[in-house]
Amino acid sequence: MEERKLSGKLKDDLGFIKEKLGVGISFDVIVREFKIAGKKAALVFIDAFANGENITLIMQNIVKLKREDIYPHPLQKIHQQHLPYMEVDIADDLNEIIDHILAGPMALLLDGETKVIIIDVREYPVRQPEEPELERITRGSRDGFVETSIFNIGLVRRRIRDPGLRVEHLTVGARSKTDIALLYINDVADPGIIDEIRKRIKDIKIDALPMAEKSVEEFIAKGYYNPYPQVRYTERPDIAAAHLVEGHAVIFVDTSPAAMIAPVTFFHHVQHAEEYRQNVPSGIYMRWVRFIGISFSVILSSIWLLLSMNKDLLPPFLDFIGPKEVGNIPLFIQLIMANFGIDLIRIASIHTPSSLATALGLIGALLIGQIAVEVGVFTPEVLMYISLVTIGVFSTPSWEFGLANRFSHLLLLLATGLLGVWGFFGGLLAIFILLLRTKSFGVPYLWPLIPLNVSALTDILVRKPFPVKRLRPSILHTRDSDRFPAKETGGDDE
Repeated sequence: MEERKLSGKLKDDLGFIKEKLGVGISFDVIVREFKIAGKKAALVFIDAFANGENITLIMQNIVKLKREDIYPHPLQKIHQQHLPYMEVDIADDLNEIIDHILAGPMALLLDGETKVIIIDVREYPVRQPEEPELERITRGSRDGFVETSIFNIGLVRRRIRDPGLRVEHLTVGARSKTDIALLYINDVADPGIIDEIRKRIKDIKIDALPMAEKSVEEFIAKGYYNPYPQVRYTERPDIAAAHLVEGHAVIFVDTSPAAMIAPVTFFHHVQHAEEYRQNVPSGIYMRWVRFIGISFSVILSSIWLLLSMNKDLLPPFLDFIGPKEVGNIPLFIQLIMANFGIDLIRIASIHTPSSLATALGLIGALLIGQIAVEVGVFTPEVLMYISLVTIGVFSTPSWEFGLANRFSHLLLLLATGLLGVWGFFGGLLAIFILLLRTKSFGVPYLWPLIPLNVSALTDILVRKPFPVKRLRPSILHTRDSDRFPAKETGGDDE
């Protein structure tokens, strides 16, 4: 957008702002014209964003000013001596001033001045931090991110009081002017990774981002048709802080309570804060139970179908696997129908009031399932294995990763049902190749398995105590790899 400097004539400059903001049509755009020491002035702000008490205090202070209080340099003296407010700035471009007003701050215009005072009196509607529904833990902090990014940044800074923590502000969207915050610890994170993330955000060219973080992810991750997420979402400040200390970047998009963590690998999506809130043996046990559940969500029903279709593959002590009577519908079709039913119940529960969601689940799982078995639509084993698969999906810490596994599970089930043994192993190979080719901002998705890093892989398989976790992940190429530094951090920019 072309620059348009202020003319110094209040009537003309204010007229331009009124026209652009639709004053007289948009009732929430407030223009208050008055005089300061006999000099014409105007305040322009958005009603919904403004803190009325702060505006009243500011006006009470400046309307009492006398001519000798502000001359010979009215704007400079008001700015420096008569505005008892912390967040005050100066702007001289009308389009920039309009952007400021739409973001929440208030503009103070003075007749005869070619600059405007921007006063940040905004007060966004915000809910109190609550524990995220998808990331609950039995012990630990109960705060979570909210829809206002400045509050979220404060929750992270409370946990990382490092002068090296950087919070860069970026704006995306020609119409939405969406605020994006890029967080990293400058003397830890790899500058190359940070530069790449920053560049991808700046390269977003679109009119608006009403879907907030998900729209940004699709622009910067660039894996449009890859079901596996290349960023990790979290609504927990402690998880975001832990990743920052490791050398990752955290991205906040205003209006969203979810932070994006990048880059990430396959294994970042299978770890949960609960494992680090318990003692080491309990954490290891919980992690392995979760690994088994995640494995179930991908391969369990396909293996059962394969063995049920090929009884000759079973050793004698496992010949009980598979139904004795298939029923009226082939097993393959039964599994597909059961998957469809589970997903339908899940989708319906999202749109069901919370007080009725439990009842909906019971009706779907018990009543419909039991009747389906009795009339011969499903065999009992089908419902059992699909239930275990569903439990595995819900045990996955990352919801996006769980949905990706759900997608892989369905493709593997289709391949096994249509092509048998070759379909099962071919499907597994296709999923492995997809994961092998996936990268998150240049970081291999299967690290530390491929390329192999024994120490890092051991840390994933066996949750190490914190006093033993000395080194940061080598794949992030951090500037400071040692988590127990002898020197004091200083946030030195290089």
